[in-house]
Amino acid sequence: MKKSGMAPLCFWLLAGLLTGASSQVIGMEPKELRRRLHAIIPEIRHGRQLIVVTTRGWNDTKATVQLFARPEGEPAAWQAFGKPFPAVVGAHGFGWGIGLHGTGEPEAPCKVEGDRRAPAGVFKLYSVFGLASPDRVRFLHFPYRQVTSTTEAVDDPRSKYYNRIVNREVVSRPDWSTSESMQRVGGRYRFGVMVEHNWGQLPGYGSCIFLHLWGGADHGTSGCTAMGSPDMNRLLHWLDARQDPLVVQLPLGEYVKRRASWDLPALKAGS
Repeated sequence: MKKSGMAPLCFWLLAGLLTGASSQVIGMEPKELRRRLHAIIPEIRHGRQLIVVTTRGWNDTKATVQLFARPEGEPAAWQAFGKPFPAVVGAHGFGWGIGLHGTGEPEAPCKVEGDRRAPAGVFKLYSVFGLASPDRVRFLHFPYRQVTSTTEAVDDPRSKYYNRIVNREVVSRPDWSTSESMQRVGGRYRFGVMVEHNWGQLPGYGSCIFLHLWGGADHGTSGCTAMGSPDMNRLLHWLDARQDPLVVQLPLGEYVKRRASWDLPALKAGS
């Protein structure tokens, strides 16, 4: 970000939301914080599975999810897997996150801690988590982590464990003051997938973003993408780490604008 001229709205949001680390992070003006989008995304061109989440606009909560796959070998066209299904994103819609796409554009909202926006962009998936023991999820083709009474999602920007799921029991010196006890969340975390958003752990740019079960079709999240149990079940049976799966989350207008350059699939009508 430049020090002169009109700063992006997200710059001022960040300055207000960050505490302690804000002056250091903003003063350093690290390269990652300059709002920009990559022209092409090689990971999409090389990937074989794609989860596409779209909304009508930046501030919409209701979303549509479509799954796409393509065979290994020579470059091939994306093929839809099953029918689109409904989901919800952040209660305040989308904001550009930090992922394979870069960091977004100054004119649009950006994701910051506590804003109740889901991150827009292109992201890798880290692992599946859930309440079940590993022997009960042998159908998975993805790394799995069981949630226990000591599993916490750390959202404290001052912590070195910021934006990570940790087992408090094995951390010798917990350095966070805020976190989410994942077991206490209950049904919504019966199964979920951790998204590699802001994986470099830039303080204040959003943490612990998941695909998880919803509390209902009319209930936006604090920043995750949530769906019904049958659709989550289908997603988990389909997901395969060997296919380098990615999730793409965008307002529909942004998706259409970037479809060709990012090698994204055409969406079904009405999505």
